[in-house]
Amino acid sequence: MYQALYRKWRPRTFDEVVGQSHITETLKRQVAADRLSHAYLFIGTRGTGKTSCARILAKAVNCENPQNGNPCNVCRFCRGIDDGSLMDVVELDAASNNGVDNVRQLRDEAIFSPASARKRVYIIDEVHMLSGPAFNALLKILEEPPEHLMFILATTELQKVPATILSRCQRHAFKRLDAETIVARLRYVADREGLDLRPEAAALIAGLSEGGMRDALSMLDQCSGRDRIDTETVYSAMGLAGNQEIAALLRSIAAGDSAAAIGSFERLWQNGKDPATLLGELSGLLRDLLLRAVAPKGGSALLSGAYDAATLDGFREAFPTAALVAMIDCIQTALADMRSGQARTVCELCILSLCEPGLSDSLPMLRRRVAALEARLREGIPAAAVPAVPEPRPAVPEPEPTVPEPMERDLPPFDPDPVPAPPPPWEIEPPLPEKSPEPTPREAPAEQVSAEAPIELPAEAPATAPDAAGEKEDFWARVRAKLEPQLPRGIRDILCDPTQVGARLCGDELRLRLDNPFAQNMIDRPDLLGKIAKAAGELRGAETKVRVGDEPDAPGAATPQPERSKLEALKQFSVVTFK
Repeated sequence: MYQALYRKWRPRTFDEVVGQSHITETLKRQVAADRLSHAYLFIGTRGTGKTSCARILAKAVNCENPQNGNPCNVCRFCRGIDDGSLMDVVELDAASNNGVDNVRQLRDEAIFSPASARKRVYIIDEVHMLSGPAFNALLKILEEPPEHLMFILATTELQKVPATILSRCQRHAFKRLDAETIVARLRYVADREGLDLRPEAAALIAGLSEGGMRDALSMLDQCSGRDRIDTETVYSAMGLAGNQEIAALLRSIAAGDSAAAIGSFERLWQNGKDPATLLGELSGLLRDLLLRAVAPKGGSALLSGAYDAATLDGFREAFPTAALVAMIDCIQTALADMRSGQARTVCELCILSLCEPGLSDSLPMLRRRVAALEARLREGIPAAAVPAVPEPRPAVPEPEPTVPEPMERDLPPFDPDPVPAPPPPWEIEPPLPEKSPEPTPREAPAEQVSAEAPIELPAEAPATAPDAAGEKEDFWARVRAKLEPQLPRGIRDILCDPTQVGARLCGDELRLRLDNPFAQNMIDRPDLLGKIAKAAGELRGAETKVRVGDEPDAPGAATPQPERSKLEALKQFSVVTFK
């Protein structure tokens, strides 16, 4: 009956375990000196020898004739462990026996002495799959086990094992195997099996195994149906695209030839290649280029081994380091998007984005475009010479936003429904004393004065003072023109609107008419009225007062009395309280 290569060539002694000498030497010394622990924890990735070392240790502690810490593989105990007939060595898979009842049954059986062997050994694989109650049930027997009992735990995820379990075990970490070790083991197995394994194929299998000996032997077993095992055989057996096809695809991407890149993908698609696998291989090639760029000497051991040095050197000048990082990031994003379906479409869009970064506005492609621009600038090409990617124009041009001019600090913000608040009593200023009217040469009788009669100016008034109705209106326009550079746009618009503000000159007093509360709230302010009075006085050449309120001087009207101070008005009350 045929047996798989990874089972047939499983190590049977510590000396046959390759790449883990730091662990095998320690275990051999402990077995030879009989200084064994009651619990071991083997940590490492898949296919690195954890279960094999656990079986070898179980044979070594029960072997009737150990040889320098190694089992003899001849005695009845060694043969019974190899074929699984020895009842005192039990292997459990925690992935399928992870309940607390399974661990309680194990604990009840473990207290009994071994039937024939020296020690009862329990090998628990993937121990991190145990549930919390199962770990608690295992904890007590790990803390105080019988002398005849030994536990060997194996796991690939150390962070999932409770600290209470870790503190009671002797830990050994298994490392990944390097490519040279795997290649040597593959050549050894191929020679014993009569397989024609080419060196480049062995290196390719070692790179694809990712440091796992079991994976490498499984791939060799899968390729063993051919008379000659070369790289094409490995790619065909693994269902992977050839390295030449991937290199050709990357050359099309480097040249920006979208048609050739899509043609390569279609050809691989028709040959049955999986889009996710194709992007994974392309990402692996970019990773090798990145490692070769950042660590040309020390990073050679980290290369996948799928491509020779000549192929990698051909892309040395094609992509800067930042572009390689951006392209790998773009491929990883596409691989994540494939989980939702439409793998072919996602792969095609990814290839197009790699060929023409301007088609995508994703962050990786933006970084790649910036990296290309920086590379050209370092070469001495001015920024204007770098072709810019045309931006799509909108169908309807958007109007440019207008930024309103800021209001002055001493003016209140716009209020759609202003309610003027009276100032507090302590801020009320007493009215200025009114200037006594200068005597005129001759005063007309009151009954002959009408509202439409022109106002007669004093004798000393300048010739430029307005003396007619049209000139009065022009005088207010000149006042506004003089104030325009000093006022913000909102105040200017209110003053120029005749439906909100009007003005007429009555002697040495400019009377303002404010027709709505909003205009009154914005204009009737001491600072603004002072500016208006100053501008009117400069135009008239004489001091001019400004008063809010435009009541016509009707014939027979009583002479207006000077307005009393607001503080004087409060004196009529017996008690005044300020808050």
